[in-house]
Amino acid sequence: MPLIRETFLAHDSSDPLRSFRDEFILPDGVIYLDGNSLGAMPRVARQRIETLVSKEWAQDLITSWNTNGWFDLPTRIGAKIARLIGARDDEVLVTDSTGINLYKLLSMALDLRPDRKVILMEGSNFPTDNYIAQGLVRQLGRGHEVRFAERDNFAAHITPEIAVVALTQVHYKTGHVYDMNEITERTHKAGALMCWDLCHSAGALPVDLGAAKADFAVGCGYKYLNGGPGAPAFLYAAKRHLDKAIQPLTGWWSHDDPFAFEHDYRPARDIRQLMSGTQPILSLGALETGIDMMLRADMTLIREKSMALGDMFIALMSEYCAEYGFSLISPKEATIRGSQVAFSHPHGYAIMKALIEARIIGDFRAPDIMRFGLTPLYTRYQDVWDAVQGIKAVMDRKLWQNPRFATRESVT
Repeated sequence: MPLIRETFLAHDSSDPLRSFRDEFILPDGVIYLDGNSLGAMPRVARQRIETLVSKEWAQDLITSWNTNGWFDLPTRIGAKIARLIGARDDEVLVTDSTGINLYKLLSMALDLRPDRKVILMEGSNFPTDNYIAQGLVRQLGRGHEVRFAERDNFAAHITPEIAVVALTQVHYKTGHVYDMNEITERTHKAGALMCWDLCHSAGALPVDLGAAKADFAVGCGYKYLNGGPGAPAFLYAAKRHLDKAIQPLTGWWSHDDPFAFEHDYRPARDIRQLMSGTQPILSLGALETGIDMMLRADMTLIREKSMALGDMFIALMSEYCAEYGFSLISPKEATIRGSQVAFSHPHGYAIMKALIEARIIGDFRAPDIMRFGLTPLYTRYQDVWDAVQGIKAVMDRKLWQNPRFATRESVT
């Protein structure tokens, strides 16, 4: 029996998460399927930023560090994120960017394993992590190396010379999900430390760092956490490690008593040690609105809807676009697929540009990957139906062949 739009509308009517969509600002007529790259704007974020700018900054000025709680934002928001990723309140901090945080944590991990010289990573995953690790190794100059392996034989490369395994839980292109418990256990059996990148999993699927006994983790605030463009990132460090190693970017905010202004560095004895300099208050305020919304949602329902949306997207593409050369690169099995569906196509860039002009917004990743993010708090079932019909229209009418769609822009 062919799928029909009325079926998707019926799913929307019974969706227990449907009310959250109204809490976002989404342009009329746009099907937004790129929340895996930049989350939509929560309505309350505008009000929060206005208060920060017009009252806390403009009127209260520097007193806001105390009277409006600015100084505690990194730990306060970190404690909220901890509830989303299975960590203790005092093990998560919001600060800096994902790359900078990874630099800090990998450096600490290498110090905790001084007799080992290898960082193991997945070479095909998001390159920032690879670049950061390579830069750290060059800077240290102590004979360390970054070693790469891929999913089909990654576990076999976790051997006794590995100091730390740094792995992204959900692959940014394919959406394939690693088993956090299994990989962490294997890593620990080899005597190594485990650092997870949660950029494509925090807020999209259940994460339990504590149950997995992970050592470290990083993640960003602007994807599924809806914190805004360039939102501060977060990091996790298991409390058992905090008094055994010192991160390398020892700025004044990581001092045990920053306002003592002591001559020499004395590290904080808790998660605050992972900060460096003064924090971006306006960005932190926007991020907190996205986190607060996420905490009101049921992560089990979010994951169930995410898997259903993905299954339906894949089924519709098979039914309506099978003749056009799209190849599914995301796992077909929902339980090992993140909150996105990705297809490869030789003309993927031009097709995506044509779709964006038709107000169906996904994104492209070289060399030929079209990604469609599925954000359950605001993606509707009818959006999936309409998106695939839009893809079919672009292919039926050969709209992607317009020469202007072949011109590469700076951001894809």
